[in-house]
Amino acid sequence: MRTAYHEELAALSGRLGEMCGLAISALERATRALLEADLSLAEQVIADREHMIALNRRAEEAALRILALQQPVASDLRTVVGSIHIAADIDRMGALAAHVAGIARLRHPECALPADVRPTFAEMGAHAVTLARTAQEVVLSRDPDKAARLRDEDDAVDAEHRHLFTLLIDHKWLDGVCSAVDIALLGRYYERFADHAVEIGKRVVFEATGGLPGHKQMA
Repeated sequence: MRTAYHEELAALSGRLGEMCGLAISALERATRALLEADLSLAEQVIADREHMIALNRRAEEAALRILALQQPVASDLRTVVGSIHIAADIDRMGALAAHVAGIARLRHPECALPADVRPTFAEMGAHAVTLARTAQEVVLSRDPDKAARLRDEDDAVDAEHRHLFTLLIDHKWLDGVCSAVDIALLGRYYERFADHAVEIGKRVVFEATGGLPGHKQMA
């Protein structure tokens, strides 16, 4: 009986890892669509969104089934409840990637990004994907030490996001209000994608220790 229980927990973690991989792929493709004004790639990211929603629903159902039938306690209870939140974080990451693709599609055949901000978005995309890969690793390993480091690794994305706003408020910005709105929205999407990866790390730390990074442990 307990063997089946632990198999269910492992399967749930595996499903979350799969979802994280899909979110990573979605942001990579959305970033390429954005930088290269690739309509077919943008539409593929948007079309794949339904699959992520379905996976999130199945992960939540699996977690609720474990809660109802196995009645886990202590760290196992934190893991199952945390998995529900992690699935929601990953689902949101997928939604944000789709939002990036949506702007790329909206501005096609033009590139949504002025030339002077393309390097910044390429960097933000790369850093956000790196964070998500680390989040995927900790979802599968449940390594609280690695999970705690995600918060510090997010600094690069935050720095690029601040740089974008510096450009937007510069009196030399000549690309118009519509472009400025696109840039502000896109910057927010990448920042939030990275923030959700950090949240996954926090949840894994809590599952393992009962405390949060930088906080006193509770159990």
